[in-house]
Amino acid sequence: MKNYYCCSLKRFLHLFNLSLLTFFLSFVDEAFCQSKENHIESPNGIIDVLLTINSEGVPEYSVLVNGESIMKNNRLGLLREDADFSQRLQLISVGSTEKIEDHYTLLYGKRIQCSYRGNRKVFYFKNADGEEIDIIFQVSNDGVTFRYYFPGKSSDRKKITNELTCFNFNDSTHIWIQPIAPAKSGWNASNPSFEEYYLHCGITEIPNHEPGWTLPVLLQSGKYWISLTETAPDHNYCGCRLMHDSLSSKLKIGFPQKAEVIHGGALKPEAMLPWFSPWRIMTISDNLGTLVESTLGTDMAKPSVLSDLSYIKPGRSSWSWVLLKDDSTIFSVQKRFVDYASDMGWEYCLVDADWDRKIGYEKLGELCTYARSKNVGITAWYNSAGDWNTTPYTPRDKMLTKELRNAEFTTLKELGVKGIKVDFFGGEGQSVMSYYQDILEDAARFGLMVDFHGSTYPRGWQRTFPNLISMEGIRGFEFVTFEQANADKEAHHCTIIPFTRNLFDPMDFTPVCFSEVQNIQRKTTNSFELALSVLFLSGIQHYAEVPEGMAKVPGEVKEILKIIPVSWDETKFIDGFPGKHVVIARRKDTTWYVAGINGELKEKNLELNIQFIGNVASCLMITGGESNRSFKIENKDIDTSIPLKIVLKPNDGFLFRLSAK
Repeated sequence: MKNYYCCSLKRFLHLFNLSLLTFFLSFVDEAFCQSKENHIESPNGIIDVLLTINSEGVPEYSVLVNGESIMKNNRLGLLREDADFSQRLQLISVGSTEKIEDHYTLLYGKRIQCSYRGNRKVFYFKNADGEEIDIIFQVSNDGVTFRYYFPGKSSDRKKITNELTCFNFNDSTHIWIQPIAPAKSGWNASNPSFEEYYLHCGITEIPNHEPGWTLPVLLQSGKYWISLTETAPDHNYCGCRLMHDSLSSKLKIGFPQKAEVIHGGALKPEAMLPWFSPWRIMTISDNLGTLVESTLGTDMAKPSVLSDLSYIKPGRSSWSWVLLKDDSTIFSVQKRFVDYASDMGWEYCLVDADWDRKIGYEKLGELCTYARSKNVGITAWYNSAGDWNTTPYTPRDKMLTKELRNAEFTTLKELGVKGIKVDFFGGEGQSVMSYYQDILEDAARFGLMVDFHGSTYPRGWQRTFPNLISMEGIRGFEFVTFEQANADKEAHHCTIIPFTRNLFDPMDFTPVCFSEVQNIQRKTTNSFELALSVLFLSGIQHYAEVPEGMAKVPGEVKEILKIIPVSWDETKFIDGFPGKHVVIARRKDTTWYVAGINGELKEKNLELNIQFIGNVASCLMITGGESNRSFKIENKDIDTSIPLKIVLKPNDGFLFRLSAK
């Protein structure tokens, strides 16, 4: 009850405007801050979160690392249509610190076996009308998470009109952040599809941008690195973003634009009580390695809601559309790409847009039968759109309702289709976020995997719905085929992605192209493209290369693309800096794959410490050759106790396959 009286004293002094207000408030705040009740630390004691209540009854949190403040006086609170939880809050009590431990398995990603350990503390508040809200903090060795909870029960739907959650940083902080396109803009009004380039600037230099900025974002504050993101909402919350005031170092949680809805459904959060918000997630460390190796994004996600996972097989896929475009979606070409996948030992072949008109359901079933004889599964493309965009591709409107989905999924199961790729969502309103989950839930009942395109990012949904095999939400390789400006930026763009969009969540970038692109000069080397097969994470990796291009590469390159997995046992960050270069090692069983790329226009000399592999290793080394389209291939034993020296040309990359001896 001590905290309750502290807050009441503050309000008393404020109401009567006493001359000693500042003195007493500072005294009360100091006493409150020194109380252990309002602190919560990470298990190793390095990260400390401090909760305070200001003179207006607004809860605020600060984050300290090794005693150094990196985020100070960050506002908390919500506005509901029927109640104000943004000010004049009373802290009724504080729960005791609870140790949280969780162990779980993912089907693919940077680490299959994941563990979480953290400390939880709940702060119980009431607003001026006596209505309750809890703020729940969990602090682990790699970061801070928190969310809101409305206890009780209600028969009516409560509606949140604004979330006041803020993240305050020092003015010297740098940020890598992606703008959100205006709703209903772009090709056939299909934005936002979250496919913009990242901006790197000082936090006070972020330009005004009304649609907001997509999560996740990466920040560098002094010697500390911070990633901001959130977990996926249940059906009861919209996807959130960051808003920013020009010349400010403060970021605020924002809601989607008005047009980001479907079926005339909900835009902002609404639900009946009890009601949890998504977790706000801050991964924090003095080194990028902790962020790259962290699984905090899935640690906080809701555990799997599916019971049968037997049909979910992560893997690699052939795909004709990215280089051959619309005319390739015909039976003869798709049969050739089935043969291509079979020859490469890949698990799938994706049949893209307009297959219903150019191939038809009967012939798709014939293709599935043929593919099955080759140990290849067929996945099929769909247009999600109802009346919210005018994209012309088909099949269209087959996903709109449960009845339509059940009918279509019944047909697909009879044909032998293994999964679907659903495109053109255009938003993050609550009705859109619910639509994603409706598709996942219904697809699971029919044993179908799902890949979303023209979409937001997963926010840990791959744990909750393991049949979610990937999502786009990135300016991927297809943009390189659209115009030269994208090809010019590819290398730089790719060095940012492992620290931002692909940090926790699967990403269908569609990497690896060795062929020339029609009317485009590809700037990356072939060894750069090869490295992306390890650097980028996706439950289904759709490779851009076509059979003719793969036939021209050295046998060692082809063989390694036959065996590179998408499910990893361990990930290690080796070196890198966003926008410059990145080197990451990933292990499957006893074999390590080390991949690196240079996104700068100057030569880079690297010394890589790979002692974790063992003292001596047998190494297949694939680096850039004399030209941008050739490889240098070496097989040799290396002493991993000695730093491995690598020279990377501009837009170049490498891939090593190492086995300890």
